[in-house]
Parts: sequence; C-alpha cells; structure tokens
Amino acid sequence: MLGLTGAGLATVAPNPCDVETAYHCARVEVDPQWTQGRTLYLNSAQHSYVDLADPTHLKYAYTQWMGLVADAAAPKGQRLDALHLGGGGFTMRRYLTATRPGTDNLVFEIDGGLVELDRRELGVRTGPELRAAVGDARVLLDAEPTDSRDLIVGDAFGHLVVPWHLATREMAAEIRRVLRPGGIYLQNVIDYPPGRFIRAELATVAAEFRHVALIAPPGAIAGGYGSNFLIVGSDAPLPLARIRLGLPTLPETARLLHDDELTGYVGDALVLTDDYAPVDQLLATA
Repeated sequence: MLGLTGAGLATVAPNPCDVETAYHCARVEVDPQWTQGRTLYLNSAQHSYVDLADPTHLKYAYTQWMGLVADAAAPKGQRLDALHLGGGGFTMRRYLTATRPGTDNLVFEIDGGLVELDRRELGVRTGPELRAAVGDARVLLDAEPTDSRDLIVGDAFGHLVVPWHLATREMAAEIRRVLRPGGIYLQNVIDYPPGRFIRAELATVAAEFRHVALIAPPGAIAGGYGSNFLIVGSDAPLPLARIRLGLPTLPETARLLHDDELTGYVGDALVLTDDYAPVDQLLATA
C-alpha cells in the first residue's frame, strides 16, 4: 500500500528507520490520535495505515476506493479468492477478511523482511485464509492457475514507482489469465502532472481488458497535482452505478471515468510492453 497525502507529496517519517530489510528502510509509527493506529513507512514514504482494532477502517482515499469497488462487485459476506501483488501493511487483506470471512488471500511480497516486520508490529497472522509468498510478483504469478481468482489487487511499488515489469501489457495479460470470468483487477498507480504514466497504464490495461475505469481526485485528473489513481479492469461489465453511488459517501471527493470520457482522457497514450516500458521517463515532471 502506498498513498500520497496533501498536494501529491509523500509524508516523511520524523525519525530514521528502525529496521533495514533487503529492500527498505522501514519503520512503524503509532498514530498520535489513535493508540491502535499504525503507520508503516518505507524509505521515509508513508506506505500503509493499519487500525489494529478495526480492520474495516481504511484511512487512505485509494484504499477506500478499493473497498468500495470490492463491495460494489460482491456483497459483503460473500467469500472471495483474492490475490494481492505487493503486501505493504496487508491493509486490504485485513479488510477483505473482516468483511468476507473465509476469503482466501494470497499475498506476493518481494521483501521477506517486510513480512516479518508486519508480523511483529502490524498483527499479520498467516494461516488458512492468508498465505504470504516471498518473491517477485511477476515470477510468482506465472505459477498461478488459470481462472482461479475473483479479485487481484496490484499495489507494488519501488519507493514511489510501480516496477516497470509489473506495468506492461504482458503482465496485464497474465493477470487476466488468472482472473475468473467476471473477476476484477484493481491497480494502484501514483503519477504527477502532466500524467503521462497513468494514461499509458490505462492504455496498457485497456489493451487486455474489455472494461476499464479510473477513480481519482478531480484535481489530479485535471493535472493540478500528483495523486494516487485507481485503475479498475475486468472482462465483464463493471458495477459502475454502484461505484458512482458510493463515491459521494467517502470523505474525499473522487471522480469515476469510463467509456468515452476515459477514452478522451487516455488519448493516444503509449501501451507499455516488455520490450518498451519507459516508466521512469513517463513519470518525469520536467
């Protein structure tokens, strides 16, 4: 999980890390306003918020969007088979387990040290409803059975950037293969003006999925500031009406783009492939 706060800037931890993993300088801070709240910082960036007392408490806007889409697609209480590409603080895994008992959550996390930190500090307990596989999500995905997952959540970052090999059409094709017919792919993306990467990633996901939508703050869509963007993809029609009804109930304003409006936003953006995925260049603001 990785969220931006304020005008597109990552919140910086006030103190240095207390754990050095193979990939991150990591720290968990207690929320000064709620003793059961925990914030996970990786390399000084605010990555995840976990409420130890209430797993349905989703603090960041983009996690609220994810919860809304999951709830719009499948009623609470309905068991799901979910795959999470990136572990972070395991926030969405906790939400799905709390709202849908019996859900099978499989988490791919490249950083084994982070998984151990989550166990010590964030209450992560692996078992029948949660398996954590340590390794690269692209490699691990290859071994997953076809048509085996109802929901796949893409939320893997190298600092503030989606790793390029997780952002290509070939990766989207593998995700589509693993999803069941009617399954949904949720991808968290961070971008900044002029928004070249989010447009390219939307074009890339749309090259594989028949139905694609975007949820993001209006100001970020207009190019005013950097933000999280949530891409929603499926081969089945998306529950757009239910998503649209739910967005005004959330604390922060967000827009839903789809169909012609989304096509106009994407324009002639590049489809990223394994042969050419210049993610860093697309994210460059100058």
